[in-house]
Amino acid sequence: MRVCAGLDPRLALLDIAAHAQRIESLGYDALHIAETVHDPFLVSMAALQATQTLTVRTSVALALVRSPMAVAYSAWDLAAMSDGRFQLGLGTQIRPHIERRFGAQFDNPVQRLSDHIGAVQACWRAFDGLEKLDYHSEHYTLNLLTPNFTPDPLPVGVTRPTIWMGGVNKNIVELAGRIASGFVTHPTNSHPRYLSELCRPGLEVGAHQVGRSVDDVELVVGTQWILGRTQDDLDERREHNRRLLAFLYSTPAYERTLDLFGWTGLAAQLRSLIRDQRWGDLSHVINDEMLDTLVPQSTYEHLADVAMEWFGELADGILVAPPPNSDNDDLLRRAIQELRSR
Repeated sequence: MRVCAGLDPRLALLDIAAHAQRIESLGYDALHIAETVHDPFLVSMAALQATQTLTVRTSVALALVRSPMAVAYSAWDLAAMSDGRFQLGLGTQIRPHIERRFGAQFDNPVQRLSDHIGAVQACWRAFDGLEKLDYHSEHYTLNLLTPNFTPDPLPVGVTRPTIWMGGVNKNIVELAGRIASGFVTHPTNSHPRYLSELCRPGLEVGAHQVGRSVDDVELVVGTQWILGRTQDDLDERREHNRRLLAFLYSTPAYERTLDLFGWTGLAAQLRSLIRDQRWGDLSHVINDEMLDTLVPQSTYEHLADVAMEWFGELADGILVAPPPNSDNDDLLRRAIQELRSR
């Protein structure tokens, strides 16, 4: 089982290097870079410069707000500078953020993402000199790349970045099955039931459509965790996860797992509290049964066993977010080593 880490989205850029070095020293396979308040490609560069073996993956960068050529340049440079340790993860986000935060278009987002990825790959083929840039799709046309604007080939032995996707809904999962090297699930939709009833079948449908095997798509589970040294640590951590789940499940796009368990009115209740600005009441809606059902919890000593019990038959990798401080790094390092050996 491959083990991936994340980082605090508000971590200052000057602190990225130290965090990445810590992640590498703990034995993680990869570091996931989300897009929140920093540019994910800048964060990726800082992490790659500070490490030697760690894979760094955007999980995910927002495709719909960027030019495919700009993404192709950034990913090409990051692959070149890191001896191929960079992986490009792309996603769509939801309509309000794309239209109202970024001022970009959200129409037909799944097809737009598919076209975007096709355009990025066409750019890379042109960078490699394999073909002239001449890409045409519903949303993008790219047919100009003179020698002056063509980057140097990647170093010998370095291959193009693999393209990953992240998302929740049926169409995006099936698209990943058709075109992605890997898929990362969202924290709200990482339960084994979601994986077995929606995610893996969707990946299989997409893969079958283009003559691939579902095994060609690496699946990494972006689950939350309740982790600690002792039971008291777990009890304290539960309240953090309760608040986070309440906020996340107020988003309509993330309701799939709630539907699986018959909690169909929960998201609407959370949205009503937000409309009334009752932020402090959100966590009261997530009861202990829901929390225990949705979030795996374990001491570091039993992390590998719990992870395999939940996800061992369903995923190729798993996200285990390290705590902000390093007090328990020796325990976490042993747990990661054991999990990677499973």
